[in-house]
Amino acid sequence: MYTIRAEKPEDHLAIHAVHTAAFGQPHEGNLVDALRRAAALTISLVAVYEACIVGHIAFSPVTVTSSTTMIEALGLGPLAVLPEYQRQGIGTQLVKAGLTACRTTPCSLVVVLGHPRYYARCGFMTAKLHGITWEHEAPAEAFMVYACKAGALGQIQGVVKYHPEFDAV
Repeated sequence: MYTIRAEKPEDHLAIHAVHTAAFGQPHEGNLVDALRRAAALTISLVAVYEACIVGHIAFSPVTVTSSTTMIEALGLGPLAVLPEYQRQGIGTQLVKAGLTACRTTPCSLVVVLGHPRYYARCGFMTAKLHGITWEHEAPAEAFMVYACKAGALGQIQGVVKYHPEFDAV
């Protein structure tokens, strides 16, 4: 059985190793480290199996800006599970636990750039259909949004900008 909990300082090296193994390179692990140094990890959860960290998910601040307003929201990512533990539901459990934690923050929206079918299973919808776009080019169906608060999707339209540490990835 897997447990999901908030990261602890002693988890940092293992979290980096999970991202490196899952993505085959260190960029995402470096991103998590940079977000942590910038105090920009709003939510950081690990999946633990037999005292080993096998998965990690991060949520960090983003802004959604229109011509008249700006709100703070959260960006999901990166999400990683060790290759030998993938396709067992751990990533989905991390996403769902993370979204539950997001509901306790003042933020009303979460955005993600990812696989549409995967994230749709967790309640994400195509952001463009709600007037929310990413500041960079990406397939419209891959940039998605989740409402943490009822009615949040009708309250703002605009462009999402991630924390500056994402520019290095």
